Amino acid sequence: MCAAASTTDQEQQFLTAVQQAIATNQFERLVLSQYQGERVDLEKISMRRIELQNRPIIQCVFKYKTQDVTQNFEPDQAIIEIELLLSQSKQANLFSTLHEVQLKKTKKKVLLTQHKIQSSSVQASKTSHDREKNRLLDQNSPYLQHLGICDAQAQLIPSMARKWKQINKFVEIFSNALSQIPSSDHALKVVDFGSGKGYLTFALYDYLLKQQQTPSVTGVELNDQMVQFCQKVAEKSEFSQLEFFQGDVRSYQPEHLDVMIALHACDIATDFAIHTGIRLNASVIMCAPCCHKELRPQMQSPVLLQPMLQFGIHAGQQAEMLTDTIRALLLKAYGYESKVFEFVALEHTSKNKMILATKRREFTEPDPLVLEQIKALKQHYGIKKHSLELLLSDQWEQHDLGKKC
Repeated sequence: MCAAASTTDQEQQFLTAVQQAIATNQFERLVLSQYQGERVDLEKISMRRIELQNRPIIQCVFKYKTQDVTQNFEPDQAIIEIELLLSQSKQANLFSTLHEVQLKKTKKKVLLTQHKIQSSSVQASKTSHDREKNRLLDQNSPYLQHLGICDAQAQLIPSMARKWKQINKFVEIFSNALSQIPSSDHALKVVDFGSGKGYLTFALYDYLLKQQQTPSVTGVELNDQMVQFCQKVAEKSEFSQLEFFQGDVRSYQPEHLDVMIALHACDIATDFAIHTGIRLNASVIMCAPCCHKELRPQMQSPVLLQPMLQFGIHAGQQAEMLTDTIRALLLKAYGYESKVFEFVALEHTSKNKMILATKRREFTEPDPLVLEQIKALKQHYGIKKHSLELLLSDQWEQHDLGKKC
């Protein structure tokens, strides 16, 4: 439909449509373009509805020629701002869940055009909205600001985009693994070995709280400054059952463990972490190994593979594959379903392999068939020692634990 009223009436009708959309939670986006006001170099204004600390907020992005400026407004304040900007812009487009409304000014006339969104489009919008509401992590969570991932307006800091993607992917994997294990009445005990700055540790704790779980999460980290930093962030975030311990996988010995995490624990530190998980009968074990050093000096190239493994990069890749294959098979032998897969794309991190193990049966004795597979692999490559195998068979002799990268 096309209305033919005075300019003031047209703008008032458009403003009324905006007010109704905001009041009924149907507001999605508003774009004001061809700005003619006093703000120098302002080209366009975009607005959208967000949740900030559980309150509806209208976020406004002023797009200048050389920069974008973001401001947040309470809904009532936003209406006042929109009314002023509307009078200074030649075009405005409102997108709600039910309608698209356009106000367009020319030298001769002003047109107000409204289109009803088709039901399929409405459903797609609702589905998209539901997906956003049901996302695993919420950018409005205060801990993300304390950790420097989001700014004060709950917007992702550009330099942290890759880290944010890693965190979301990790929580997605964790969520799927958690759904495969039996629920329990006791607090879910999670230990993150090598927690670093705590990005994943905080995200897991926050996710579990939002799932109405009762988590007890500990981050274990060698760097005392990191530990002190994370403990302060936990206190600011009021995460009462999240704590940080200064130490490593051998100095921190929990009595009980449901979920064991060790990301980027260097070389045989990963083996100590997996051993701790198996020894304490953890339901979920998640590792992203790195710095595979133990097997490569031991490897003897089979005759058939010598032309391939004469190249150092291939020998290194083969040693890495062999190391983690034996780890995954040992987990399988001790009652776990184990998977090895790409954690995130190589463009985000070179340490992108994940070993995920979920408990499948009560352990009585190692599966002899799997142990035979491990034995055959070791013989094929001339491997004499694999730390996780020695730890599990109580044959480990004291060695210095590899340092975290």
